Amino acid sequence: MNLYKINKQYSLFLFFFCLLIIFPVSESLDRKEIIIPFQTILCFFLISIIGISHGALDHEKGYNLIKIYKIQNKFLFFPIYIIISLLIIILWILLPLLTLLLFLIVASYHFGKEDCCVGNVIKMKFENLLYFIKGSLVVIAPLAFHTNETLEIFKILNVDIILPNENFLIGLILLSLIANIMIIIKSGNEGFFLADWLTVLLLNIFLSPLVAFTIYFCFLHSVRHSLSLIYEFDKSEIKVGFNKFIKKALPLTLVTAILFILSVYILTNYYVLDDAILKVIFIGLASLTFPHILLEYLIEKNEK
Repeated sequence: MNLYKINKQYSLFLFFFCLLIIFPVSESLDRKEIIIPFQTILCFFLISIIGISHGALDHEKGYNLIKIYKIQNKFLFFPIYIIISLLIIILWILLPLLTLLLFLIVASYHFGKEDCCVGNVIKMKFENLLYFIKGSLVVIAPLAFHTNETLEIFKILNVDIILPNENFLIGLILLSLIANIMIIIKSGNEGFFLADWLTVLLLNIFLSPLVAFTIYFCFLHSVRHSLSLIYEFDKSEIKVGFNKFIKKALPLTLVTAILFILSVYILTNYYVLDDAILKVIFIGLASLTFPHILLEYLIEKNEK
């Protein structure tokens, strides 16, 4: 099993698949944005199952981290993880603007770094800044190409912001391209990361912000992270590694999906369905992202 080769082929496949689907459909509809029926509900279920699954082995990593810190009870991982998640939700309720900004910054760095988890690792002074700029495309592109829709999502999340002008956002998109190129040069990897960059760009030009994010999060970010986990289970046979991954990831994936569905059900007592779903998707992801990234950081720190 050659993880690098699989990721390269998958990146190219996803890019050409987007080309084959987006351009013909958008031309036949004679409109810039492709409208997908029931897109909010569809995106919710994709994120709740496929997107969330790449973090469903955090407990395995948490057990290893607890061993490193010589804590006797490994099950302490769950209350610690849950408490951090709940604190993020409370912080969002009290300080939505600050929490959203922190989430976008942390998510940009996480996306940039994790999407480079194959091939050679770059070693330079400002590598973390490059990861952040690379991953920021996921945040900046919807703001640049679907400004009103993106700001409407922010309002639903109780955040009202004023954006810089369009030229500034386009400049940031070009900066993310430069960061991708520098990562490719410094790591010595082939340029298939550029296919990822173009895929994210195309998705955000032709699809709504929610759909574009869902496809990226589920079928690029989550798949790439899951492939690395599958590779850890079995480096020689992908089918064996995949089966082990599914068995271990399924329980927490199902638990999280059920919690997401229950949260939507509760929130529909106060908001319309689409707004309730958007709140659960983004605030829910934020509450899981912070402990997930903290766990990854502590593991990486202790492995050095």
